[in-house]
Amino acid sequence: MKAGPDPLLVAPARLTLMTTLTAVSEAEFATLRERLAVSDSVLSKHISTLAKAGYVSSRKGAHLGHRTTWISLTGPGRKALRTHVAYLRALIADID
Repeated sequence: MKAGPDPLLVAPARLTLMTTLTAVSEAEFATLRERLAVSDSVLSKHISTLAKAGYVSSRKGAHLGHRTTWISLTGPGRKALRTHVAYLRALIADID
């Protein structure tokens, strides 16, 4: 195996967040919080970490009359996720 795991994607919540974002153009903060079953502060920390790496971006907006934050996967984030998943697949390829 050439590449190792992406240290930012080893945490299960971050990996779930990233894989969830592959299915949509963007997701509302509250939806992600429910999907990951974490608190606002935990989700904020994960999003902040991924945003600093350039893996996700966010924008403020309104939904159903409430202010909200929308999160989306970036090109570099999608590439990092693909690389990490390829590493995981190679890691388990020989398991019976």
